[in-house]
Amino acid sequence: MFTFADLFAGIGGFHQAANAFGGICVFASEIDPHAQQAYAANYDLQPHGDITKITASDIPDHDILFAGFPCQPFSIIGGMKGFEDTRGTLFFDIARILEEKKPKMFMLENVKQLSTHNNGNTLKTIIGTLEALGYKVHWKVLNALDFGLPQKRERTIIVGFLDHDVAFSFPVGTETGSLDDILEPDGDIDPKFLASDHIVKKRMERHTSKHNPGIWHENKAGNIASYPYSCALRAGASYNYLLVNGKRRPTLRELLRLQGFSDSFKIVCNDSQTRKQAGNAVPVNVIKAVLQEVLHATSTIAR
Repeated sequence: MFTFADLFAGIGGFHQAANAFGGICVFASEIDPHAQQAYAANYDLQPHGDITKITASDIPDHDILFAGFPCQPFSIIGGMKGFEDTRGTLFFDIARILEEKKPKMFMLENVKQLSTHNNGNTLKTIIGTLEALGYKVHWKVLNALDFGLPQKRERTIIVGFLDHDVAFSFPVGTETGSLDDILEPDGDIDPKFLASDHIVKKRMERHTSKHNPGIWHENKAGNIASYPYSCALRAGASYNYLLVNGKRRPTLRELLRLQGFSDSFKIVCNDSQTRKQAGNAVPVNVIKAVLQEVLHATSTIAR
């Protein structure tokens, strides 16, 4: 059993992973009220709000700090402004909490582009800050596609240990998920998820897929491709940028499955907010695989 704090908690991807190992959440923070609603409904814990307004000493002691801090400042879609974007400076709220609470371990998640942003200097600043707080830091880019989820979602994962003698290695993903395990039968699809005849006709005229089932992706330039998996879910994307077999949008449950959320996860918000929540979530399977190695690597926490 171990305790954890869940910062920038969203709908609890870290929480889902920690539950698999008996983790107990002692504190959660999430600024979005709709994500707060979903989190509370699923974990019976009401997240606190704006992390910048929370005094670090008021947070309960915990063994592991989790944080999927805002990725938009470091993403291509978000303009890659990094620390010039005020959301990018939220990393330093993680640092001040680590400095005050000194948990034995932490695990952070962000977009792949964090590792190359500003010629690698952004990540260098982050790692240097964490090391100055006394942590031995490891990082790696992992792809959800390698951990049993049919979604190409590459994420920078950063872990740290106060015990510098811990021998840690990131997991090697070897399992590719199948859309057959994600998609619902066509006969069960609510008509509201069907694309218009105009959109379907336009897609079919411009692309022929080799994959069935497949998810068709239209990028910002209007180019269409299809794969036996999904491209990365995005919180603010067009409603039609991903289409199953070029004909319909993924259902809310399918979006959550693509992120590794179990079917027991309660959908309590409207369609728009739930799509946003799924797009912002961390891939549970990746976090679970890394957490397993984190717990295996240290003897400071009883499993």
